[in-house]
Amino acid sequence: MTASIPPHEESTLGSTPALVLVAHGSRDPRALNTVRALMDRVRELRPGLPVHLGHIELNEPRLPDTLTRLGPAEAVLVPLLLSRGYHVKQDIPELAANAQARTRVAPPLGPHPLLVETLYDRLVEAGWRTRMDDRTRRASAVVLAAAGSRDPDSKLDTTRTAHLLAARLGVPVVPAYASAAAPTVSEAVRALAARGHHRVAVASCFTAPGRFATQCAEAAPWIASAPLGAHPAMARLVLHRYDQTLETRAPMEPELASA
Repeated sequence: MTASIPPHEESTLGSTPALVLVAHGSRDPRALNTVRALMDRVRELRPGLPVHLGHIELNEPRLPDTLTRLGPAEAVLVPLLLSRGYHVKQDIPELAANAQARTRVAPPLGPHPLLVETLYDRLVEAGWRTRMDDRTRRASAVVLAAAGSRDPDSKLDTTRTAHLLAARLGVPVVPAYASAAAPTVSEAVRALAARGHHRVAVASCFTAPGRFATQCAEAAPWIASAPLGAHPAMARLVLHRYDQTLETRAPMEPELASA
């Protein structure tokens, strides 16, 4: 059964384009709780903005159902995905094109400095030292664990995020993947060890807990950070993508809904 739109959101649909968070979906129950917590934080930062949630698969509400409830309203779809790939380029635009709502699709959340801010804080929470002597720094490195994709743009985006995180930490950061791309986390750890880095942390570049995040954390030889979750910087990044999309594209028209 499809839930109705809450009254406080329904009253604003005609004037302010809605923000629709587009999550992938997961069988891990923690994922839905995490995404809902992030949605609550976005609402706290932008009172009066109608914020909705839609999943690509596995969880309710599904994105088509969320868009159906919006009717002909305007909406910006913000993927809770961290790089370009099939979902961003194909799945989400196709689902949006089949909806009555007049939509725009925002870029994925990464790469971006706010994403790196979150990754950094999660590593510190896991035990990463913000200060270390030269010997410790030379022995230290990070594996940036991401979902992975066959799309080369996805790998480019993840590599860019790794470079930004390396600049923040002052140690090498190597991207690695849970599926569809190489290297794996274990392979990246071994490569770093061969270069003399024996103090290797895994930075979880996942929006929420799930199978891939768990597998990558289990491969960590030292510490592994928690997924990004409802970190304050993630909520700010979501709103940045929403604002950016409204500012950089032409006004929404029905015939441009799938653009």
